[in-house]
Amino acid sequence: MQKTVVVNQERLWSRLMEMAKIGATPLGGSCRLALTEEDRQGRDLFIEWSKALGCDIKIDRMGNIFAIRPGKDPKRLPVSCGSHLDTQPHGGKFDGVYGVLAGLEVFATLNENNIETASPLQVCVWTNEEGSRFSPPMISSGVYGGVYELDYALGRVDEEGITLGEALEKISYKGEIDCGSNQMGAFIEVHIEQGPILERNSETIGVVTGVQGSRWYQVWFEGRDAHTGSTPMAGRQDALLSAAHAIAKIKEIALDHAPDAVATVGRIEAYPNSHNTIPGKVFFTVDMRNPEEETLDQMEKQLYQVIEAAAKKESNDFKIEVISKTPPIKFNDNCIEIIEKATRKCNLKHRRMISGAGHDACHISKVAPTAMIFIPCAEGISHNETESATKEDLAAGTQILLETLVELADQ
Repeated sequence: MQKTVVVNQERLWSRLMEMAKIGATPLGGSCRLALTEEDRQGRDLFIEWSKALGCDIKIDRMGNIFAIRPGKDPKRLPVSCGSHLDTQPHGGKFDGVYGVLAGLEVFATLNENNIETASPLQVCVWTNEEGSRFSPPMISSGVYGGVYELDYALGRVDEEGITLGEALEKISYKGEIDCGSNQMGAFIEVHIEQGPILERNSETIGVVTGVQGSRWYQVWFEGRDAHTGSTPMAGRQDALLSAAHAIAKIKEIALDHAPDAVATVGRIEAYPNSHNTIPGKVFFTVDMRNPEEETLDQMEKQLYQVIEAAAKKESNDFKIEVISKTPPIKFNDNCIEIIEKATRKCNLKHRRMISGAGHDACHISKVAPTAMIFIPCAEGISHNETESATKEDLAAGTQILLETLVELADQ
């Protein structure tokens, strides 16, 4: 880039706030579950903005959207950025959507400064990153990256029995191009940290060198429904009691591998869910994470032991299903160095760090040089309606994204 150009902080903020109106929640957050009407509206707005910036639009068979800004050499693979527009049920204004709209702000800034890159640039919107409606998370970037088969992904079912493929058809976002056929030269994802480290250390930019591994499980305990008043305590087959034993031990699994390990039971359902019936069946989810694959193997072994022991204690049956295994990811050294170079050029305080959360960049790293940029979020809070980031930090991350994309495109 021959001259220094600066992103428009107010324009970026305005787009973020406009997108946040779609699926706005009472406490100031957003609810745009994947492939709902709200998600369709968000996608439509993204495409409207992209076309106004002169982008070509492509959509693949998983509904992933690609907005392409032409470069001097159309034969070069596009240097890409992006994230997702879907949210958690009580999501915030910035998780995912920031990475998408930061890319559009880069395009707008380059357009108004008449800067043409050697390679095309591209903003990607990945379908169902959150995994809140369809499990596993990051499924569409996973299909793009060769982690999941297309038929498996399209066949995933939500709580109402609707498949992902049916939901895509309903909102008219099932595209024509094959997933992964539109290759990219590099991928950079900018994101709020979703943790407290940058804020606590008064640092503006996280240069993300990799992502810790994560594993998702579904667990069932099955005992026997019975009357709460007439069934003696001895001899009950209380599935919820087995779950209680297990959940307490799952916390201990993480503590056994401190300080990096985490383990969470995030969802639990008891059946028949009646005040005066002993629960005969319980379902819950387990999320375990660590930067080391070997440690995750040890944690998984402990989990199976804990579930078996909890079932045996109350004479219940059990089943465990592995929903996803995302190995620890190491990002591309060249991309990392270019991001770090940009932070020095912009005189921004930064640190190298590992991401505690999974991102679409994890799967894209299997097929393209990839790295991530973090900015602080207030108190590290995310997946929450109160999720917050400052205009200044959002603009700073976008500026680093611009510098990084341009250098990669001109290499």
